[in-house]
Amino acid sequence: MEYRQLGASGLRVPVLSFGTGTFGGSGPLFGAWGTSDVNEARRLIDICLEAGVNLFDTADVYSDGASEQVLGQAIKGRRDQVLISTKTGLPTGDGPGNWGVSRGRLIGAVEGALRRLDTDHIDLLQLHAFDASTPADELLATLDTLVTSGKVRYTGVSNYPGWALMKAQGIAERDARPRFVAHQVYYSLIGRAYEADLMPLAADQGVGALVWSPLGWGRLTGKIRRDAPIPEGSRLHQTAAFAPPVEDEHLYRVVDALDAIATETGKTVPQIAINWLLQRPTISSVIIGARNEEQLRQNLGAVGWSLTPGQIAVLDAASDVLPPYPHTPYRQQEGFARLNPPLV
Repeated sequence: MEYRQLGASGLRVPVLSFGTGTFGGSGPLFGAWGTSDVNEARRLIDICLEAGVNLFDTADVYSDGASEQVLGQAIKGRRDQVLISTKTGLPTGDGPGNWGVSRGRLIGAVEGALRRLDTDHIDLLQLHAFDASTPADELLATLDTLVTSGKVRYTGVSNYPGWALMKAQGIAERDARPRFVAHQVYYSLIGRAYEADLMPLAADQGVGALVWSPLGWGRLTGKIRRDAPIPEGSRLHQTAAFAPPVEDEHLYRVVDALDAIATETGKTVPQIAINWLLQRPTISSVIIGARNEEQLRQNLGAVGWSLTPGQIAVLDAASDVLPPYPHTPYRQQEGFARLNPPLV
């Protein structure tokens, strides 16, 4: 297993990490992801650790905290072997104090996560979404307190707009507070919006990307084909409405390219899609999920080899879309690359 620095921090993380949204799954979304109990979770963690995957990602909203609870029980007795990443900030109830990252809510959320995980510290705490109602100064001061107390080691964000992340980094630098070192983002061959603004920001500010849904919410599993219905048993029957929109022809063009490279390499479509992500700038770790041992072992096969430059170029071309304004008109002009050279 390859390990990389998490952004500009001293924390080294595996290039593949494990998402525990399948642990204790319940409800229309998380129940469709998976329903691993403690015994099954323990076995999946065994396989991860054998492969060198020691970073496990969860969140307080995953099955109303059940994911954190199952993870905590499954790692009991080997806490020193693992890194725990959890997230907070999304609503966990209907009350005014059940959402956001105000000082009281954030401290309470961390205390609750520590209880459910049955641990004394969180290795990486990420804010699950941008909370416009909490001033950045208050947020960063609270995170500083949590880090100083030892309850949190590193901090990051998830699904943040670029301007809000950059503002927070500037305030943290001004006030000598811990800076965000991670951004958990949606990024895949059929969802490359991360590249327009967030990737250059990450490169400039030392923010490592933790990629969620690298298979495009199940669209790049190798089971979705042109002019074919969604296969029986696919979680897309339950979760398609939650996913970012994808133009069908764009998806099929990417799948065609993945199929061709799968024939060349003998690798699976998911392995190729994940390996492509690992070649991209600013990526610290790709979060893989699995409902069972077979899926996990297949996803672990995405490392230990590399796509050729030619194969990467094929996937780049098949998945390319024009970026949003203000990038589009300038990219089409001769000489743009001299002003904004690519990160790769």
